[in-house]
Amino acid sequence: MWKKAKLGAKLLVILCIVGLLFTGCGKTESDTPSNNDPVEQSELAGKKIVLATTTSTQDSGLLDVLVPAFEEETGIEVDVVAVGTGQAITLAKEGNADVLLVHARADEDKFVEEGYGSEAWDVMYNQFLIVGPAEDPAGVKDSASAVEGLQKIAETGAKFVSRGDDSGTHKKELKIWKEAGIDPSGQEWYLSAGQGMGDTLKMADELRAYALTDEATFLAMDLELEVVSKGDPSLLNPYGIIKVNSSKEQEAASAFINFIVGEEGQKIIGEFGKEKFGSPLFTPDAKKR
Repeated sequence: MWKKAKLGAKLLVILCIVGLLFTGCGKTESDTPSNNDPVEQSELAGKKIVLATTTSTQDSGLLDVLVPAFEEETGIEVDVVAVGTGQAITLAKEGNADVLLVHARADEDKFVEEGYGSEAWDVMYNQFLIVGPAEDPAGVKDSASAVEGLQKIAETGAKFVSRGDDSGTHKKELKIWKEAGIDPSGQEWYLSAGQGMGDTLKMADELRAYALTDEATFLAMDLELEVVSKGDPSLLNPYGIIKVNSSKEQEAASAFINFIVGEEGQKIIGEFGKEKFGSPLFTPDAKKR
């Protein structure tokens, strides 16, 4: 009996050694799950999602860093459609996007409330600026608020270029005009570009005109325009990310959102622009809504 038991024990040891040679010893990767689990990546690799976003995230260069990092980590391809926030939301409602990354909180909340979106998060923020020619013909620099600055522009008839594209920036601009008690539409000095932020700024630069812009796009461009108003609490510019409920790639869309609001995505956002400008162009602020 003892001999049989001893033989059985030897056989068990031999089998264990053979098993270790083929499988290795200790914990496998599946025992220690992480965001970079190769099994999870292989399941989603090759998937493609459409990100509908505002032009400021594209024109600032942020997406040129964020998207490749996500694609490399997950194997999911991201097609970026950069338009105004209003157009981005329309694309999502029509089922032509999987994820929204925009900056018009009231419209974002309405999008979710109407059942078009879910998994809504705050992502980051910066600020809007009023920029204009160095000579500042309307004297906006001496204004106590953004509202007063626009009032001076209207009073002096100094040129102002609006995006005019139903973007988050355009909505913010119209809100400030309304608070100032002014309807600028139809005025000779008020020009509607109907373009993204970068093109609108180029137009304002050429015309020596004023404009409302997000900080990131302005800093990323080489212009002669100068900042004439900043720091007003009403100029805060928060961005949000939302999964589109009609998306056919729900898991891939969720993976993108998790990356953006997760540790790596927030780190990229918090460091973007530091090297070139001395401070980041966006402040990471991930919070579930």
